[in-house]
Amino acid sequence: MGDSDRSDEPAAQAPRLRSVLATDCGSTTTKAILIEERDGEPRLVARGEAPTTVEAPVEDVTAGVRNAVREVEELVGRPLLDDAGGIARPRKGERGVDAYLSTSSAGGGLQMAVAGVVASMTGESAARAALGAGAIVMDLLATNDRRSAHEKIERIRRLRPDMVLLAGGTDGGTETHVVELAELIAAADPRPRLGRDFALPVIYAGNREAREAVAAALGERFDLRTVSNLRPVLEQEHLGPAREEIHELFLEHVMAQAPGYDRLMGWTDAPILPTPGAVGDMIQALAREQSCNVVGVDIGGATTDVFSVYRVEGEDGEAAPVFNRTVSANLGMSYSAGNVLAEAGMAGVLRWIPLPELQEEDLRDRIGNKMIRPTTIPETIDELVIEQALAREALRLAFLQHREFSVGLRGVQRSRTIGDAFEQVGSGESLVDPMALDWLIGSGGVLSHAPRRIQAARMLIDAFQPEGVTRLAVDSIFMMPQLGALARLDEAAAATVLQRDCLVPLGTCIAPRGRSKPGRICLTIALQGPKGGQKLELQVGELKHLPLGPDETAEAELRPARGFDVGAGPGRELHAILLGGEAGLLLDGRGRPVAFPEDDEQCRAAVLQWSQACDEYPVSPSNQEPGT
Repeated sequence: MGDSDRSDEPAAQAPRLRSVLATDCGSTTTKAILIEERDGEPRLVARGEAPTTVEAPVEDVTAGVRNAVREVEELVGRPLLDDAGGIARPRKGERGVDAYLSTSSAGGGLQMAVAGVVASMTGESAARAALGAGAIVMDLLATNDRRSAHEKIERIRRLRPDMVLLAGGTDGGTETHVVELAELIAAADPRPRLGRDFALPVIYAGNREAREAVAAALGERFDLRTVSNLRPVLEQEHLGPAREEIHELFLEHVMAQAPGYDRLMGWTDAPILPTPGAVGDMIQALAREQSCNVVGVDIGGATTDVFSVYRVEGEDGEAAPVFNRTVSANLGMSYSAGNVLAEAGMAGVLRWIPLPELQEEDLRDRIGNKMIRPTTIPETIDELVIEQALAREALRLAFLQHREFSVGLRGVQRSRTIGDAFEQVGSGESLVDPMALDWLIGSGGVLSHAPRRIQAARMLIDAFQPEGVTRLAVDSIFMMPQLGALARLDEAAAATVLQRDCLVPLGTCIAPRGRSKPGRICLTIALQGPKGGQKLELQVGELKHLPLGPDETAEAELRPARGFDVGAGPGRELHAILLGGEAGLLLDGRGRPVAFPEDDEQCRAAVLQWSQACDEYPVSPSNQEPGT
């Protein structure tokens, strides 16, 4: 999928990829997509899906892959599987594909325990390394986490992780504490979650002077891998080597033990990636291509992943991207719906629901039914409103956790180097600034499959509450994992498909930062769009919706009132080019955080007014109205 002209010396160049088949083996569903050249550029041609088959009675992941690929075969009208049931290769352009790629989170994905000497220093660095590699961090163990030695041993034993990442100490510093952590792991002797006949992998990324002592403590019962220290000095963090080793072990141990993965690995033309890691790669590719700040979210039934890439200026004046990922393993839309209610509180969810007849007991019962029957979808407007209210709180809580985690190195009062490439902000400061955000991207069923795109846009801005000027988009059919795998072979092709077929532009949100009394003017907008010019005023507490379709743009002069900021500073005018989309333009004067009236009746009226201003639902929410 490179240059459209044929080379005169094909043998001297890498094989050209005219067709790529990619699958994502999820915990419940395996998705397959076919990407082929159309008019000289790569485009999505077809998509298929089938149940994932890693559990009884099938217990062979390739069966689900074949079923998903057969659905694609029916859509394109040519065979993609060979006679033996594997992936076919091209025969005169009528059969097979040039490359086959896959990602996977089947069987619970990659589950890790991490350990560091100080929880807020090497412990956080180890967690960042694991999360960035696509893992779920089951627990973070540290010498200062206030648990006794026997409690830590029992915890490690019960976790049964896929692997352990051990870090601690700067190079040449004290060895005692990190060796003590190694001895605790040895005493626990945890059994791996998958497989019984191989040693549990332990990655040591700590003080290089303690390598021999750590090896002696862990003995021969563990598969010990040593990489360079992820915190060689207090002011530096080098996560790359640890992340690469995690990927290698994921293939060698986790994938090799899952049923059928040995055969699947024989089919692929590149290493199988953990699904969240591939999504993170795609988010980073988008940030690199557009030199922008991006926040992405994938909300599922059990977990919510948040990704961010922010460009941070170093002491040399150069800006470089900082990537972070967090997993909220207890926040989701079905299996974890009860956790969302417990963490947000009944009032937190009810404030988004303009239904006066809805009682707390009814809301609790509806959420309980969703946990019991996780595959059900809303059948009425009321049910849809409740589900989307729950999604707002799940997304909001996950983003708060992400902002708290995505910080500069703790204990360091000056700029520091991260990821071998750049300087960062000072100790404990969050890197995720809503005012500096350029793109906010949503994925997951509740966002991607919302009946109206304006509903997805509303959920994103209500939960993440961006400030200034922010572009919004959703993943149309959740193909970012497969595109992340494709980016390892051809980043340009992956970026093209991402923009043309994957991301659905929702539009642009304009939200001034500041507080004042409701009804006062907070922003004046002079807008020059495809249908002419207009001048608008946005009041405090108001939400406005303006049409601006896909591929349309508008020029805007944004003049914030005194004390309000849209990105140029308090009270300073900003000129912006606004991109349209399926949801158009959203002008948000509700404040940050969104200000709700204290009175319950007034709160419901305000929420209903916001919804009606955006024409969010085909009818006003009512217990008697049918859904769409």
